[in-house]
Amino acid sequence: MVRQERALRTRRLILEAAASVFDEFGYEGATIGEVVSRAGVTRGAVYFHFASKRDLAQGVVEEQFAQDEVPERACKLQEFVDTGMVVAHLLPRDPLLSAGARLSLGQDVFDEFGGGAILGWISRFEVLLVAAGERGELLPHVTPADAAWLLTAAWTGVQIQSQKLSGRADLERRVAGLFQHVMPSIAVPGVLGALQMGPDRGARVVAEAAAARAASEGDADGSGGSGGNAAEVEAHAVGGAVAVS
Repeated sequence: MVRQERALRTRRLILEAAASVFDEFGYEGATIGEVVSRAGVTRGAVYFHFASKRDLAQGVVEEQFAQDEVPERACKLQEFVDTGMVVAHLLPRDPLLSAGARLSLGQDVFDEFGGGAILGWISRFEVLLVAAGERGELLPHVTPADAAWLLTAAWTGVQIQSQKLSGRADLERRVAGLFQHVMPSIAVPGVLGALQMGPDRGARVVAEAAAARAASEGDADGSGGSGGNAAEVEAHAVGGAVAVS
């Protein structure tokens, strides 16, 4: 068990180092040597976990789906919005998310990874929209599969444009604007009026998830939850995972 935990920590350390390298240099410019240097591990350790640079990049792309700490909501459209807003909050702060976006959208590697995380996010959003439809939250004309495809494309476009024009400094505001414009065409009026879609929504959900996790860990060890500090909130939220990319 100790050896397994150590191996998981090493793998995560390598992925985080690789993410910073891919985010900075892109796929073509990244090297295993730079990953080794930043992770502080041996080249053998990297190849123990990842057979090649391509395998390592694929691991970075997939890591965003390794965990899901967006709290489950009775209102699935709020959960849908929360997912997008949390990623908007974390994308400028989390190298794993940022690198996943670059690897998924970079023209030099798009075919290599089959669209990266795009199909995964379409599927994830479709699941939420199907659940929303089952709860009577969607307008009659809404088809979950089509809406998930379009919303993922729109989110991706907002992310790219925000990065180009402001270095993602306005990403949360722009994604909130996207939801505020689109959700009236999806949600029934009674649900729409209750949706929280402000630019600060992602930060608040991240803090909520961190507080719940701290309380759970405190209950498990009998020490009570400490709530965690801001750095811990950012480091653990939503599994590194997600850019919508």
